[in-house]
Amino acid sequence: MSLIYKKFASTLQDHSHRPFPLSKQPWVMNQRWSNLLFAHWQFSADIVRKLVPACFDLDLYDGQAYIGVVPFYMSEVSPRYLPSLPWLSYFPELNVRTYVSYKGQPGVYFFSLDAANFVAVYLARTLYKLPYYNAVMSINEKQGKFEYTSKRIANQESLSPEPTPVGEADLVVSYCGKGSVFKSKSGSLEHFLTERYCLFTEFAGKVYRGEIHHRQWPLQQAEADFKVNSMLSPLGLEPQGEPHLLFTEGVDTVEWAIALV
Repeated sequence: MSLIYKKFASTLQDHSHRPFPLSKQPWVMNQRWSNLLFAHWQFSADIVRKLVPACFDLDLYDGQAYIGVVPFYMSEVSPRYLPSLPWLSYFPELNVRTYVSYKGQPGVYFFSLDAANFVAVYLARTLYKLPYYNAVMSINEKQGKFEYTSKRIANQESLSPEPTPVGEADLVVSYCGKGSVFKSKSGSLEHFLTERYCLFTEFAGKVYRGEIHHRQWPLQQAEADFKVNSMLSPLGLEPQGEPHLLFTEGVDTVEWAIALV
């Protein structure tokens, strides 16, 4: 049994923080998510309701919806038992997300996921029915601050039954963590925005769920300077006001196969 398998499998020993039990099925993939910025903007439920498939209930905090722009770096991406591959397992990723529930189970709903790896984008779109898009991306650290850029490649199509071109979506941001590392408390906004252990997606009228697991996020408060941010433009939205910001150095994760629900 490989060291990489043992490292990721060990995360399953720590699961008391989860809002629902671990899946009884075997997990199929491992990933490390590093140097994340959680940037969230508050929107009225009425606005977000129009953007989310009707099969999902909005998951709100104090009556408000949140949309997040989350840049980070993916590494050690590989199927269970297999080693990482240089051309597949390491790349920047960026997602735009909100929060929903389905039949009482809370999760994440992704409006888009950009990645700097054509193979990973193809596999995620094909196998996971997720709205992944190719982008030219970079992430560099300078004196403890991360410089992150992403430019979505033009002329890509949505995953809808009648594919349509998706709009431009670019991000240029510098960010860093500040202060002590902490774990969010149940009931807090930080907990609501970060402690999510499944994703939901709708494709061709069917609902799919993908479950994940990781140890509880080690969080810090964050600072961020957004030089360019058009990630919400394809939704017809513009960020308003100051975002809620969190940073984390990252977690090891395991994923289960996506399944119909």
